[in-house]
Amino acid sequence: MSGWKTKRFWTKAVAEPCDGGFTVRLDARPVRTPLKAALILPTQDMAQAIAAEWDAQTGLVKPQTMPVTRAANSAIDKIVPQFDEVAALLVAYGTSDLICYRAEGPQALVARQAAAWDPLIDWSAVTLQAPLVATAGVMHITQPEQSLARLSSLVTSLDPFRLAGIHDLIAISGSLVLALAVTHRRVTAEQAWALSRIDESWQQELWGIDDEAADLATFRRAAFLDADRFYQLCG
Repeated sequence: MSGWKTKRFWTKAVAEPCDGGFTVRLDARPVRTPLKAALILPTQDMAQAIAAEWDAQTGLVKPQTMPVTRAANSAIDKIVPQFDEVAALLVAYGTSDLICYRAEGPQALVARQAAAWDPLIDWSAVTLQAPLVATAGVMHITQPEQSLARLSSLVTSLDPFRLAGIHDLIAISGSLVLALAVTHRRVTAEQAWALSRIDESWQQELWGIDDEAADLATFRRAAFLDADRFYQLCG
């Protein structure tokens, strides 16, 4: 969508039912994806959110201000034709999940990570039926095969739209468990964002805030929250 040069030509964007779900029309013209596929959405709420994004455009269309539209396009144009590949990429995060790799020191950081991440390890074991092993340091450890199979089944059972939403939750946080905790409403997206940044917060406390890093974090946080919203819009 970054290559779009569309200017606003419509009076009103309207969400409406269509064969297979819901769609959005710009006056009488149906919205299509960048690859010209029909924009068929799973819920009315998602269609209304996309219509609102189109209605908010003035002058040149700015895709960066349309996160729901972009995520829906990604689901249709990218995930549908390569669902298995995307799912496998996301499942792989479970083999090296952020919350399983802990600092070796200082003790205050070790304790902070344990307080933040141990409850999620416990939740994964009990609720997801996927026990995981935590370690100190960065050397790779092998997770239980049965747990990885369980996490894989949770990811591959998602439809393409939900997979599009959880994709960014996983990729941005670096944690499959954290993303599942958000989608299962074990934690809020805001809480998960903070939990994913234990190390960065520690470094900021020690050395202060780097402006460039702070700007990047702001951008990534917004994308993380957008991904959660999109997932919820899936119904």
